This record gives sequence, C-alpha cells and structure tokens, in this order.
Amino acid sequence: MTTKIKADLFRYGGLSGKKGFLKGLRIPGFRYSYILRKLENCKKYSLKYFLFGYLKQKYQFKYGIQIPVGTQIGEGLFIGHYGTIIINENVKIGNNCNLGHLVTIGQANRGKFMGCPTIGNNVWIGASSTIVGKILIGSNVLIAPNSFVNIDVPSNSLVIGNPCKIINKENPCEGYINYILDESIKYKKKSLDTNN
Repeated sequence: MTTKIKADLFRYGGLSGKKGFLKGLRIPGFRYSYILRKLENCKKYSLKYFLFGYLKQKYQFKYGIQIPVGTQIGEGLFIGHYGTIIINENVKIGNNCNLGHLVTIGQANRGKFMGCPTIGNNVWIGASSTIVGKILIGSNVLIAPNSFVNIDVPSNSLVIGNPCKIINKENPCEGYINYILDESIKYKKKSLDTNN
C-alpha cells in the first residue's frame, strides 16, 4: 500500500493492516478513493489501468462521486457519506480533507476569480457546500454545511452561510477531523519515549 492509501484508510476509524484494509474496502468512501489512487499510479494502457478504470467508472455511477484521475489530493482523504460529490480536475486539495455529500468544488469561468480553488490541510467541508473560483482556502478550516464559498479563507477559520461569513476560530476542526496517520505515529512515539 502506498503512503496515501495507508493515510486514507487510517482516517476510517484508525483502520490499518490487511484486516483493516479488507474492512475499509466495504466502506464506499474508502473503496472509491482506493480505486482512484491505484488508477493514478497505473501505467497507461496496462491491464491494471483498464481494470481500475472500469472499477472507477462503475463506482462513480454507483456512488455519485466524480473526482477525475490526476486531481491533486493529499493523503488522508475522508469521504464520510457518498452521494453527488463533484470535484474539478484542476482543484488542489491538501492532506486530511473531509468531504460531505452533495459537495461541489469547481471552476469559475469569468471574473477576477476565474479558475479553481486550492484547499489547504485539515479542511472539513460540510454537506451541500459549494466552493468555486481561483480562491485559497487555508489550513484548519471548517466549512459549515450549505455554505457557498467564492472568496479566500484564511487558516483557522469557520465558514458559514450563503453568502459566506468567515469567523476566525482556533481549532475549528477539533472533533471533526480525526484519525490522522502522522499525528497517531507521533503520539505513539512520544508515549514510548516517555515510558522508557
């Protein structure tokens, strides 16, 4: 398993190893992200490329998730509930992002924000939220359900409503973004160091 796949899997309740992987494959969000990650790493026109391409197409229709191959998404992607998630291929998403159902992250076709969003690390995107335009969403941001975001959002913020309102808040994602692989390893290492 690649580092990205391990980090994605761990986001689902701390799953890891072979048993955790088999459990993870029963979770629609992980299954889709696993197929997407495998397809990204396949040699074009190989047997694996066609197999994972077929599986992606199948689950794209079954789960209603449209994330193009090659979309830049960091490790630790968490799709909590499947159903109509649409992401433009030019969007950039950092590590440990949570996507709710009915989320759209797309392109603005005119104006000063023409283009696609760049989203930082540890961002929670609630159900029915829409993020559009060449904007920058910082790290540690919680975007509340039903929000429409078309302006830059600084790190450590809570975003609410349509039009969106930005509220500065320390640790807005506390309790919402859980089971981060890197932090878990650091915590275990610290515990071992203090016990010796």
